[in-house]
Amino acid sequence: MSHFRPVELRHASRLLNHGPTILITSKDEKSGRRNVMAAAWSMPVEFDPPRIAIVVDKSAWSRELIERNGTFGIVVPGVAAINWTYAVGSTSGRDEDKFNSYGIPTVNGPVLGLPMIEEKCLAWMECRLLPEINAAERYDTLFGEVVSAAADGNAFIEGRWLFDDDKRNTLHHLGAGAFVTSGKLVRALD
Repeated sequence: MSHFRPVELRHASRLLNHGPTILITSKDEKSGRRNVMAAAWSMPVEFDPPRIAIVVDKSAWSRELIERNGTFGIVVPGVAAINWTYAVGSTSGRDEDKFNSYGIPTVNGPVLGLPMIEEKCLAWMECRLLPEINAAERYDTLFGEVVSAAADGNAFIEGRWLFDDDKRNTLHHLGAGAFVTSGKLVRALD
């Protein structure tokens, strides 16, 4: 049974504001083909409605699917997903279904039906691509509005991350297959 619970959209920005490596999922509605890629560049950009920015190279197959279908998913992998994260970030999905190739199980997102990953992961969001602006034609940054979000109820509690377990830390990419984890939670004094 899944430990994932819905996240109030007013807290969706908190799923990304600490800069984790993410997995971007996409699906071609016509053919049913799906894809997943790793990305290190993402961030929340607005609270209400919740909007995020991701960077996907214009030549990537994920970018083609996202622009064609107007949707994408964001998955926040945990430490246990390090091998999947590195693998899907190192290969193209044009010729293979990376979910099948690497044995990555999926669930369907509740609003857009995008492939989401809960096993070994800590959170996910379904997003609608926002209309292009002039800059989008020149740059690799895409903007999306979060329409649904969920997180592991043992790692994201009452709208906040609780990094108290080595298995429930997020990944942060350093390059060449090296990552650091989110680390120990510390608090400021009142």
